[in-house]
Amino acid sequence: QVQLVESGGGLVQAGGSLRLSCAASGLTFSNYIMAWFRQAPGQKRDVVAAIDWNSLPRNYADSVKGRFTISRDNAKNTVYLQMNSLKPEDTAVYYCAAGTSTLLNGGIPRYWGQGTQVTVSS
Repeated sequence: QVQLVESGGGLVQAGGSLRLSCAASGLTFSNYIMAWFRQAPGQKRDVVAAIDWNSLPRNYADSVKGRFTISRDNAKNTVYLQMNSLKPEDTAVYYCAAGTSTLLNGGIPRYWGQGTQVTVSS
């Protein structure tokens, strides 16, 4: 059974930082593209960033470029999202996802985590 478990969300003031983690189990982690998505109330779920098998970051959303960094540790089956200079518009539920290479071209993830809330106050 595949599980993706996010942690690290919370409430932070604008300008602050958070680091999200996603621990994966039940899959061969190094074989998967990993990604972070987010969904704000009333909005569709959008990709924030993705990272390939060789830990090369891919597909950063324009709104987070220069502020967010995705990374992975294949030895720990974990993917991270370091979020700096947070803005109120970053408030959303953040989801970890795993998929094939189609994920780099707008494809649907094969697996989703349950999500973690990030709230940025002004």
